[in-house]
Amino acid sequence: MISGKTKLIPHIGYPTESFRAPMVYNPWFEKHGIDAAVVPMGVKAEDYAEALKVIFRFTNVHGALVTMPHKVTTISLVDEVSTTAKIAGSANAILKRADGTLLADMFDGTGFTRGLGRKGFKFKGARCLVLGSGGVGCAIAASLAAEGVAALSLSDTNLAASDGLASRIKQYYPNIDVALVSNDPTGYDLIVNGTPLGMTPGDPLPFDMSRVAPTTFVGEVVMKVEVTPLIKAAREIGCATQVGTDMLFEMIPAYLEFFGFGTSTPDELRSVAKIAY
Repeated sequence: MISGKTKLIPHIGYPTESFRAPMVYNPWFEKHGIDAAVVPMGVKAEDYAEALKVIFRFTNVHGALVTMPHKVTTISLVDEVSTTAKIAGSANAILKRADGTLLADMFDGTGFTRGLGRKGFKFKGARCLVLGSGGVGCAIAASLAAEGVAALSLSDTNLAASDGLASRIKQYYPNIDVALVSNDPTGYDLIVNGTPLGMTPGDPLPFDMSRVAPTTFVGEVVMKVEVTPLIKAAREIGCATQVGTDMLFEMIPAYLEFFGFGTSTPDELRSVAKIAY
């Protein structure tokens, strides 16, 4: 039940049809008696800067979840940015502090690497390919670097975006071998699809699965469907995989801590979630 005391957390992005977060957070809030609610808000890119100012003028807005296409833009619209978000070049959470100032942070990469670690992936010495240098790809690359991987190969048709990400990684992690490459998946311990490919029926796979070894771990960020064509193809050749919703459930405890609501576990979150596809 939403009351006059409810702390609202807008989930801002466009389009909103694929949003899953409200179906996880809100049942968890209800279970724990927390008077808060996550509410989807559709905002187009051209309206975001002005809309964000207006949204945070509402006194009962506690913070915000930020998703496509606003993660990169958010960096320039807040008062303070965490180190992780600076490296990623984007943010997916905003906290309104007591003095009204806005703090932005990034948890996409944290969710992804927590999930990998829970599944037994060994980061030290790993060679990783990250496809996509947008908000989520940059965040995952930053978190993989923090985990001590040996090499990060970045692939994106937007060379300027990949080059910028590579420069930021080298600035903070000079010992990691960073390279800009094609989407050839040969020879990696981990391949991450950080692109939108898989959100729309009929999308091609982001890389040639016939060139992937069964020992490669394949990770996905698309959440519109749980088992995307990429995950299905990877499993068919024996690869270990991580679906997009795993990243969501792993990052939510970090979000809850950021917003001051305590913490949880992925298992608890899955048990209360009411996600439908």
